[in-house]
Amino acid sequence: MSDYMEYLADLIPEKDSLKLVKTEAEKYYKSHSLEECYAMGRELYQSDNFQIQEVGVFLLGYSAHEFPAALAFLKDTVSQHDSWKVQEILAMAFDNHCKIIGYENALPLIREWFASDCANVRRAVSEGLRVWTSRPYFKENPQEAIRLLSEHKEDGSEYVRKSIGNALKDISKKFPGYVAEELGSWDLNSREIKQVHKLASKFLRQDE
Repeated sequence: MSDYMEYLADLIPEKDSLKLVKTEAEKYYKSHSLEECYAMGRELYQSDNFQIQEVGVFLLGYSAHEFPAALAFLKDTVSQHDSWKVQEILAMAFDNHCKIIGYENALPLIREWFASDCANVRRAVSEGLRVWTSRPYFKENPQEAIRLLSEHKEDGSEYVRKSIGNALKDISKKFPGYVAEELGSWDLNSREIKQVHKLASKFLRQDE
């Protein structure tokens, strides 16, 4: 076990501490090279402690713009983790990567991950970028965010559909007209689409 892993094992309490995990990952990222972040991320992910694994996931997200293998590891390996808490960190790590390369530049990657066969990968996109219209580019282009999310309103995974619906609901707070226009074009004969519509229109219904 590396000295850093031992340090984390002593520092991180047994109970879940997301704030501490994020702080430690950011500290390491700011004080080490991207190569070191990538290598340490891979090493930490081998830990039996899920919170140490989470630090590793963050480091892989931070280093992915320099090391494509880090992004591939997130998509292909971390997405298979059976802990929903680790999947939450995957979403945050994906968002960090998009932020680093720029959200507009990340559009092809966003579409690629949305097209994945793995529900955890698709959800990492919809959940990671929430609130979508608080992110640069999407703040100025809310209809692009709405369009990207709406393309997956009939996703085969309820887990993903809930994330899509809630993400659209978020956007409706600032851009109710755009979201209402999109929702008004949906065919509600589909059970899946109807579920997303109900979530996405929550705040719009309150205004009626």
